Amino acid sequence: MKKPLARKILEKHIVSGKWESGTEIGIRIDQTLTQDATGTLAYLEFEALGLDQVKTELSVSYVDHNLLQTDFKNADDHRFLQTVALRYGIYFSPPGNGVSHQVHMERFGTPGKTLLGSDSHTSTGGGLGMIAIGAGGLDVAMAMAGELFYFQTPKIFGVRLIGMFPPWVSGKDVILEMLRRHTVKGGLGKIIEYFGPGVKHLSATDRATIANMGAELGATTTIFPSDERAKEFMVRQGRGDQWIHLDADENAHYDEIDEIDLSRLEPLIACPASPDNVKKVSDVEGIPVAQVIIGSSVNSSFRDLMVVCETLEGKKIHPDVSLEINPGSRQVIENVIREGGALSLTHAGARIHQSGCLGCIGMGQSPATGTVSLRTFPRNFPGRSGTENDRVYLCSPETAVAAAIFGKITDPRMLGDYPDIVEPEKFIYNEELIIKPLAIAERKKVEIIRGPNIKPFPNLEPLPAEYEGEILLKVGGNITTDHILSGGNDVLPLRSNIPAISEHVYERVDKAFFKRCKEKGGGIIIGAENYGQGSSREHAALAPRYLGVQIKIAKGFARIHRSNLINFGIVPLLFSDPLDYERLKQGDRLRFPDIRKSIEQGKDEILAMCGNREIKIRLKVTDRERKCLLGGGYLNLVKKDLVR
Repeated sequence: MKKPLARKILEKHIVSGKWESGTEIGIRIDQTLTQDATGTLAYLEFEALGLDQVKTELSVSYVDHNLLQTDFKNADDHRFLQTVALRYGIYFSPPGNGVSHQVHMERFGTPGKTLLGSDSHTSTGGGLGMIAIGAGGLDVAMAMAGELFYFQTPKIFGVRLIGMFPPWVSGKDVILEMLRRHTVKGGLGKIIEYFGPGVKHLSATDRATIANMGAELGATTTIFPSDERAKEFMVRQGRGDQWIHLDADENAHYDEIDEIDLSRLEPLIACPASPDNVKKVSDVEGIPVAQVIIGSSVNSSFRDLMVVCETLEGKKIHPDVSLEINPGSRQVIENVIREGGALSLTHAGARIHQSGCLGCIGMGQSPATGTVSLRTFPRNFPGRSGTENDRVYLCSPETAVAAAIFGKITDPRMLGDYPDIVEPEKFIYNEELIIKPLAIAERKKVEIIRGPNIKPFPNLEPLPAEYEGEILLKVGGNITTDHILSGGNDVLPLRSNIPAISEHVYERVDKAFFKRCKEKGGGIIIGAENYGQGSSREHAALAPRYLGVQIKIAKGFARIHRSNLINFGIVPLLFSDPLDYERLKQGDRLRFPDIRKSIEQGKDEILAMCGNREIKIRLKVTDRERKCLLGGGYLNLVKKDLVR
């Protein structure tokens, strides 16, 4: 069979299982990345294994999320992360150096390698021909320990690109078109692979934008071929010797096919409050805009920012608009400065922030009440900006800068001639800012610094013989990890303190949830389709587990959240009869009389009792996942094996 590129790379890394639909495979991980919002917990988990150093080819710890230092917590976490990196042989990218995905692509991304990151947008690496997958921090900690990463054999969704972009259309419009066609559930269980003659017209950073937001489709990851455009990028980074050509077999077999004619695309925009609520910019023109933010984890490259700089040349932003720039990396802003772009930004009235995620996760940059904010970010879930009832739109840098100039949503094709961006033959870069691993003999001398906000990893008990609990909360479909445990400057600094962060579980949906959960000693949560979509934050599983929640029942789970639930011993059950979701109410009590025995015996059907009524619920897990659930979580399982 002629094979897609994703399958070819994965098959070279499979150590457990085989390429067979519906079965689990375990792959070897070459590289890992963490960011500070998820990294503190990931390294506490790694420490719990008692190893002397990481076992990957390369691991990098980035600080890019919790950058506001309004008290000691974030600064303490940064010192903890730096000393952990020195102790265990990990590269450390300090605050202000850039967003993990952009910096990793610049300095470490290598075609054909596997990359596992504790951030759902790790898939950005697919822009360079990597298999780059977002996962929970515990999965990343295990990969650093040399363990395999397990997931279901994915389907490969091939997207054939033809034609080339018309003026004022770019990579963001490709992924918005995919979201318009396929929704936030369209990529579940799939790897999206782009191929065809149109691919050569996309720069590596346009590809990175598309790959990054493949996470919004629910995809396992996204990949592009490693071709001459990837080579151009790596040569400019001074890493041309690490480039290799990788492509799908000619006439490769894909499980699903779609085609996009780039020449027929026009500027698109995702309206509130979901990335798949996509419309043509021309259909929503005229809406007044108060804030425009360009950059963060996506659309923050040199090319993206220079389009904005050159468009603003000789112009001023509208007086009612705050234009804010979040460069993807220090390298990006240094090269923009060298080309004179920073002068255009500042003279036009833009505010240039440090390189980092910032407003993308509600870490500052919250919009004013009742106003519209246009952002080149990947997500616009309700309240994610930090402002309740926000009105956030997602768009390309081209559409964003047009709104900044005119003060309202405007088709960027109104701006006239499209800027011709010529990237430097070689970028300025400063590798000395990334702290390299110490020699092995020096590592053991490092003292790991822990601030008072860093608490030990909680002890998780094995699954009991039977389980009984109240339905503490019933929610609908497409519940995000932001709903379960939000970001923002009040919650994100608590990521290394599970007792404290657990007080915020589901507060944006039901402010009484924490108190009710504590009073009841835990219980059960039920939801509808795509439960847990969005970020990789494992705290959205661990914090409820800490509160005593040990069962969640839904019509369907998002990939990463499902894995996180199992990793922390929460049983992810599926409704056999969709009507049972309608029948069950918040406050009902469910009893699972033989849950442990049923899981031990490999049963796929779990019996629950609601009063005198029997409810049959499905458990769709592998033998390895059953062991995790029985033992109280993945960490317990691996620690037991290491001791043995």
